[in-house]
Amino acid sequence: MGNAIIQVGIFSALVTAISVPLGLYMARVFAGEHTMLDPVLRPIERLVYRLCGVHPEAEETWVEYAVSMLLFSMVGMFVLYAMERLQYYLPLNPQQFGAVAPDLAFNTAASFTTNTNWQAYGGESTMSYFTQMAGLAFHNFVSAAAGIAVAIAVIRGFVRRSAKTIGNFWVDLTRAILWVLLPISVVGALVLVWQGVPQNFSPYAQVKTVEGAEQVIAQGPVASQEVIKELGTNGGGFFNANSAHPYENPTPLSNLLEMLAIFAIAAGLTHTFGQMAGDRRQGWALFATMGLLFLVGAACAIKAEHRGNPQFAAMGIKQAASATQSGGNMEGKEVRFGIVNSALWATITTDTSCGAVNSMHDSYTPLGGLIPLLNIQIGEIIFGGVGSGLYGMLVMAVLAVFIAGLMVGRTPEYLGKKIEGREMKLAMLYILIFPTVILLPAGVAVVAKAGLAGISNPGPHGFSQILHAYSEASANNGSAFGGLNANTPFYNVTLAIVMLFGRFMMKVPVLALAGSLAAKRAVPPSAGTFPTGGAVFVLLLVGVILIVAALTFFPADALGPIVEHLAMMQGKLF
Repeated sequence: MGNAIIQVGIFSALVTAISVPLGLYMARVFAGEHTMLDPVLRPIERLVYRLCGVHPEAEETWVEYAVSMLLFSMVGMFVLYAMERLQYYLPLNPQQFGAVAPDLAFNTAASFTTNTNWQAYGGESTMSYFTQMAGLAFHNFVSAAAGIAVAIAVIRGFVRRSAKTIGNFWVDLTRAILWVLLPISVVGALVLVWQGVPQNFSPYAQVKTVEGAEQVIAQGPVASQEVIKELGTNGGGFFNANSAHPYENPTPLSNLLEMLAIFAIAAGLTHTFGQMAGDRRQGWALFATMGLLFLVGAACAIKAEHRGNPQFAAMGIKQAASATQSGGNMEGKEVRFGIVNSALWATITTDTSCGAVNSMHDSYTPLGGLIPLLNIQIGEIIFGGVGSGLYGMLVMAVLAVFIAGLMVGRTPEYLGKKIEGREMKLAMLYILIFPTVILLPAGVAVVAKAGLAGISNPGPHGFSQILHAYSEASANNGSAFGGLNANTPFYNVTLAIVMLFGRFMMKVPVLALAGSLAAKRAVPPSAGTFPTGGAVFVLLLVGVILIVAALTFFPADALGPIVEHLAMMQGKLF
């Protein structure tokens, strides 16, 4: 475990070191302040506005902001669907892949539009180079940028005083792409090429193996998609094996850099919030809350996988680490990454809305697999998706100060804004939508023949596969438990609907909350004001998050991974 502590410690230190300058940089970008990239990017920005008819000086109310975001996403989804259905006739298709089936195309278009990147297909055997680049990778950028834009709009709502507007969606979207996502992605893609990730348009290679068999080796423009899938917490892999594939993630260094990319922007946005609020302690409080929950989850997942399966021990199979084996539960894991980097990645990718995987979550022990599921069910606010993690955490902060206000018998306040009935209704609407769009369709799937036909294991593990699928879809995380056959009309359609509801039905109330708070005047702090920039607030916020998640999902989880663990410990499962 000493090795695990060192690796997690190094990763955590690097995330902290990256998040501060990146967060302050993003605060300057969205405030319209000068940056070193301005001489190159300002002319491009003006050209984009001119071509699109955008008036950057005109700000929008929360309703206008929401309508702009919804219309942009709807059009983008339609274009991606058409691209998939027509890809046989489009260029850059050396494999001559045909049209994607209607239900799968609908699922994929909804998936990439919502930043979920759930994949019910094998990328190298289904999508052409053109679809991968002009369709999927494009949405990797714009869906991530839309999430960042909404987060910035929500921050403005929290920090502005007596304002009717919360920014301009088109300006925030453009700046998120040009100043944040593109520059980092260009550098990151070059680094990945250096590490051995392909970036070409060559046809798949036909080779003979040592045994004389024929093998097809897939390749293509991988590096450019790989970096944005991690940076934008998208997760959609060029290959079916995702980041376990040596062409997506070839070395220990690429593994570390990709894990850092998953957390970088989400962690940085906490400091953007503190900077824009004029009190950086507020950003550190949110960062500390996220960091504490991350460390606990990572420790539990690594410990569970290190312990292995007790039924193996009963059979005399050694699971202890030695010179000839790594020990623990290595099923579904790459030997080159081992247990620590596999379980750590699983924790990171489900703390965010990324969904990229370098191991098979379906092969984890029951408790090891429970941690990624819990990370998703908490709402993916442990750093969370780019943008969505921050505004989700701010909703939980509003709930926490409301509870604190009830304790001391005074109207709760956050950043000098009184949290009243309208704000609490919007916050609770946001919180209740999430479990509703998970538990209702999951309940249908476990009684419908079409739903049961997709599971690969009977009993509690099969239930976990279904619960995991709808949890991921609602939280816009495409990691997949792995054992569910989801490429069926039933799952393609129902999961697509859940993705759309989980993304857009939750964005609207949080934008309404931002608009409500922006219109409020600030009230001066008093002796009864609950401080929100210190350790007490962090502990309160952690407690509120865990209680809400436990009350909502514990009964369902008890029927899946928890009962599976108890059965395994009693020797009833193998």
